[in-house]
Amino acid sequence: MPDPAAPPAGPAAGSASGPAEFAASAVPDRGPDGPDAAAGVDFLSFVDFAVRRAAELQPGQDGAAQRLILLLNRVASVVTYDLESAVHRPHGWTWSGFRLLNVLYLAGPTEGKRIAAMSGMSRAAVSSLANTLEKQGLVTREQAAHDGRAVTLRLTASGEAAMSAAYREHNARERRWADGLTEAECETLTALLGKLAAHATSDWVRRRD
Repeated sequence: MPDPAAPPAGPAAGSASGPAEFAASAVPDRGPDGPDAAAGVDFLSFVDFAVRRAAELQPGQDGAAQRLILLLNRVASVVTYDLESAVHRPHGWTWSGFRLLNVLYLAGPTEGKRIAAMSGMSRAAVSSLANTLEKQGLVTREQAAHDGRAVTLRLTASGEAAMSAAYREHNARERRWADGLTEAECETLTALLGKLAAHATSDWVRRRD
């Protein structure tokens, strides 16, 4: 991954003036921190670094909105990786595989396009994952009753047992994350995330079909 503090690539010093000179003059001054501005910054502390540096490079931007979305995105990424590596990988599936199995575990036999809608994955991704999970003996396919071209997926007995065990482990891990907040804080954060979820239905938001 490129160093976020590294200056943009450009012509070597001493090169002829012209377009390159214009490009160099268009690069904002990186400020007194210099090329080592990001020393010691990691995935989560990058949020503070990014907001501070962006304010220097792009005056007038909405730093509060930037911090909110960066922090939301990065904490979600860390939680997802933790759940996948601690719970799902040991059971032999990925986070995406768990999302598909989770729909079937909770909703029962479901058509592929509905799984895609509920899991937030593309239909192609659902189809590919179904192939893998079918080979593992966790799901089966059958023609949908209302449409011979459509496919319904269901958990096998082995899939049900695997998900039952994984669900307990998953929730135990969720509780460890929730323990970082008080009960009142959990309720407040859940309510705020619910407001963002409602906002996500706005016309301007791009969503997977």
